Amino acid sequence: MEKSRFFLKLRNMKLQNKLMAGYLLACIIPLLVVSAIIFQRSTSGLENFSEDFASLYTSQIRTSLNEFVKEYDTVTKSVLVENELIYQVGDNTKKSIGELVTQKVAVQKLLMRVALLKPEISTVMLISRDNSVFQYSTGTSTVDEKALLSQEWYKQLRGTDDTFFISGLHDRSYYDDKGEGAIVTIGRVLYSSDGAYSGMLLIDLDPFTLLQLDNAFVLARDKYGMRVILSNRQGEIVYHSDAASGRMSWTKVLELGDESVKNTDNKDQITLMGSTESGDLSIRTEIPRDNLFQKINEIKGVTIIVILTSCLVIALISLALSYRITKPIKALRRSMKQAEIGQYLPIETEQANDEIGSLVHSYNKMIVTIRSLIEDVYIAEIKHRKAKFLALQNQINPHMLYNTLESIRMKALMKDDEETSSMIKILARMFRLVLGKEGKHHSVKHELEYTANYLQIQNIRFDNKFRLDIRIPEEMLQCSIIPLVFQPIVENSINHGFQDYSQSMDIEITGAWTEEGEILIRIKDGGAGMSVDKYEELCALLETVESDKYKLEDMEDKVGTGLGLKNIAERIKLHYGDQYYLRIMPGFENGTTVEILIPKV
Repeated sequence: MEKSRFFLKLRNMKLQNKLMAGYLLACIIPLLVVSAIIFQRSTSGLENFSEDFASLYTSQIRTSLNEFVKEYDTVTKSVLVENELIYQVGDNTKKSIGELVTQKVAVQKLLMRVALLKPEISTVMLISRDNSVFQYSTGTSTVDEKALLSQEWYKQLRGTDDTFFISGLHDRSYYDDKGEGAIVTIGRVLYSSDGAYSGMLLIDLDPFTLLQLDNAFVLARDKYGMRVILSNRQGEIVYHSDAASGRMSWTKVLELGDESVKNTDNKDQITLMGSTESGDLSIRTEIPRDNLFQKINEIKGVTIIVILTSCLVIALISLALSYRITKPIKALRRSMKQAEIGQYLPIETEQANDEIGSLVHSYNKMIVTIRSLIEDVYIAEIKHRKAKFLALQNQINPHMLYNTLESIRMKALMKDDEETSSMIKILARMFRLVLGKEGKHHSVKHELEYTANYLQIQNIRFDNKFRLDIRIPEEMLQCSIIPLVFQPIVENSINHGFQDYSQSMDIEITGAWTEEGEILIRIKDGGAGMSVDKYEELCALLETVESDKYKLEDMEDKVGTGLGLKNIAERIKLHYGDQYYLRIMPGFENGTTVEILIPKV
């Protein structure tokens, strides 16, 4: 209801107000659209640039981590040359003090060689199969063996199936100094040459050593708030750039655990994922959207101010323009009021040589043209079409009537029986069908009844030589059709196709629906057919229907000229339109088929 009132008010607005509103909309809508497109493209471009930058940096991180994993895989494998020594360390058989000292010195040398392979290694530990802990540290702090063996992260690594592993971040509570911060442990499960478990090698590293921040990342991080998070196969955090850069403490990272790794559906940030070649480490790069769009939001604020200012200027300009345009249009409207009451008089006042003046000049030409069309063309054309249509109908009806009356007359002369009465009764029924439907609904069913009655008369005349087969869907029987279409075609079939009085002739009328839902009717006879020359002559005659449908030339019905079919074709196009037709389908030796296409009404 409110919507209809709005449109009613809009329709009843003055032209000046409509023009003003139109100017505003025409200027403001493109302005808003362009601003939105620029804002969207800027946002998308910045986001794509940030994603490309993050993707490039993630690729660099992946390359660095691949080298890191390969190097430490090699470092931990270096102890495998001493498999026998490591296996004997865990042997519970009783050894002399000298043997134990010799073993311990050998293990210390092995751990020292491992520690010297990489300068960032702080502590190397070997845990034998009997849980004896050997350690070598480059610093002053040592590992508490019992505290180490009770660590949850160690118990998890002890039960892992991976030979080479990287633990998640864990605290330094098993060191004797109980220092703050977090460390990462890299290790390898050791086996003897025969595949028996020998022990475990552990290397403690500062998380800073996993990924060194360069100046480019520091600048990008400060500008966009980027962060990089590394995690192991178990989803535990191994490295966090916020902690490495001092924006967050390692204690806070340990408290968060793997929550930040699991949160992958955060719509407030752009997230890129990657992993090392061996899959030991996963890389997660995050870019907060708020930082990305901060400058865009500033641009949006400036754009809104510009749009509001532009709207004010556009409103003032549109007010002036609408007034200048509507002033002469109002004068034109007063002159058009005269035309509304039937006085088609041109405007005599002079106008400026602008668009409004051209409009007045075109209006004067239009008035003259309309008056000419009404007086000279329109009425004459209506009379012409009406006369043509009546002529076509009158041309067909007498032709059948004369033949029928002649048949009745001949029968009456030859016999004095009930056949004459029957023929007159059928003829009366036919007249009722065709004349009683004038101006009323004439259906396919009525047309078929009329045709059947006509053929019944012909069967009386020709001793039942004709058989009519009707195959039309029930729904199609109720559709409208112009009168006198089927009967003249059937009459042509009898006149030109029936030649041998010793044989009967079949006439078949079928109907089908086209894919477009239109009516396609075929009338086929089993007569003598027609020659090629006759077929070409009829086709040429039907091709003139389009150009002759509005002509009122003298149409004398001559035998064999096919003008009856042409009349039907002309009436179809006059009544239904040029896309509908009557067409002859040749059967030079097996009868003739006439095809009719009309709309479903």
